[in-house]
Amino acid sequence: MTKTITIPELGEGVDTVDVVAVLVKVGDTIAIDQALIEVETDKAAVEIPATAAGTVTAVHVEAGASIGPDAAIVTIEESASESVSASASASESVSASESVSESESESAPESGAASASESPPEIHHSEFIIHNSPARLVPAAPTVRRFAREVGIDITTVKGSGPGGRISIDDVKLAVKGRLSRGPGGTVGVPSADLPDFSRWGAVRREPMSKVRSLTSEAMTRAWLTAPQVTNHELADITELEELRRVYKSRVESAGGKLTMTAILIKVAATALKRFPDLNASIDPAAGEIIYKDFIHIGVAVDTDRGLLVPVIRDADKKNITEIAVELDDLAGRARNRKLKPDEMQGGTFSISNLGGIGGTGFSPIVNWPEVAILGVSRGRVEPVWDEELEDFEPRRMLPLSLSYDHRLVDGAEAARFLAWFTEALESPLLLALEG
Repeated sequence: MTKTITIPELGEGVDTVDVVAVLVKVGDTIAIDQALIEVETDKAAVEIPATAAGTVTAVHVEAGASIGPDAAIVTIEESASESVSASASASESVSASESVSESESESAPESGAASASESPPEIHHSEFIIHNSPARLVPAAPTVRRFAREVGIDITTVKGSGPGGRISIDDVKLAVKGRLSRGPGGTVGVPSADLPDFSRWGAVRREPMSKVRSLTSEAMTRAWLTAPQVTNHELADITELEELRRVYKSRVESAGGKLTMTAILIKVAATALKRFPDLNASIDPAAGEIIYKDFIHIGVAVDTDRGLLVPVIRDADKKNITEIAVELDDLAGRARNRKLKPDEMQGGTFSISNLGGIGGTGFSPIVNWPEVAILGVSRGRVEPVWDEELEDFEPRRMLPLSLSYDHRLVDGAEAARFLAWFTEALESPLLLALEG
């Protein structure tokens, strides 16, 4: 029997949708609930599933088209066995549902309350849903749907917390966390779809993931799924600071360290965290509490041949820049020579990732949970900056800063104030002595 599947009701206020992709072709055998096309409105992207099973004999839409309600999507040829099976299944479902209703009605006490000796029926009505009912549009933005695909979550299984059941990225993350908590041993992994066979297109080789890379993958997944993250960006004028660094670097070298920009940034960060304690805290959702720390331990990302390691400068607020520089040089060297102790990479309250030595104009670092903030630093460069007093452009060395933070605790305004103070401290080094 031939059947044409059409676009279902699009929802209130939606007259047309744009076809983003056609997911089937003539000759394909499709199953009920299999995605046929992906469409997009001004608010969300959704997949339209099949309401019947069979073989596709015609496709009536193409990518880029704009279509309205009841527009034909595909025509399929249902086999006789499928039609009979669907009819029989529907009849059995209705009969079973009616039987359950009758038995529940007969067994229900007149008072409306079940007695202690009675147990509720074990049959659930959800077992008898007839699948050829109209397809359900999933309310979710394109970015949310894309994120769900990337982490291997079926968007139709996610419960939306927004108005009208609208699904957010946080809802998808919650679904992933639920899946991970049910995994073997409660370990954290990266849920994903099956990989294609890459050898179809050329030679490949497989190498085991190193322990450091495996732990990094686990930590980054946990951090990304736990904390809703936002990144603020700023440019700091470090022209004068760079001149001071060159003047005093020999003094720090005589003490056994290197006066790097990272060492200076650690001291500025330690001072800033005393003024903005929310960025030095952690969240305990189970207890509904914020954990404020009276210590400031700053982790510094170090690039090694084994992967990224993050040794921690403890009590950075109580050390001067020379002491920080000496300790940082020692930790970084031992990190690259595989001589760091595990406890030297624990207890951080804030992190810094400086990619300036490699390059880049900006990036969004991932917060190192259970911390709530991390500072990303990119390569400084000389740019023309307008000087109002001289009424002319002046060459200035500008340093790109990127602050990522856990939006559950840190608001955008607080992050902006932190980054503004941080920038001012770099541009006016005396501020550290005045307010540090």
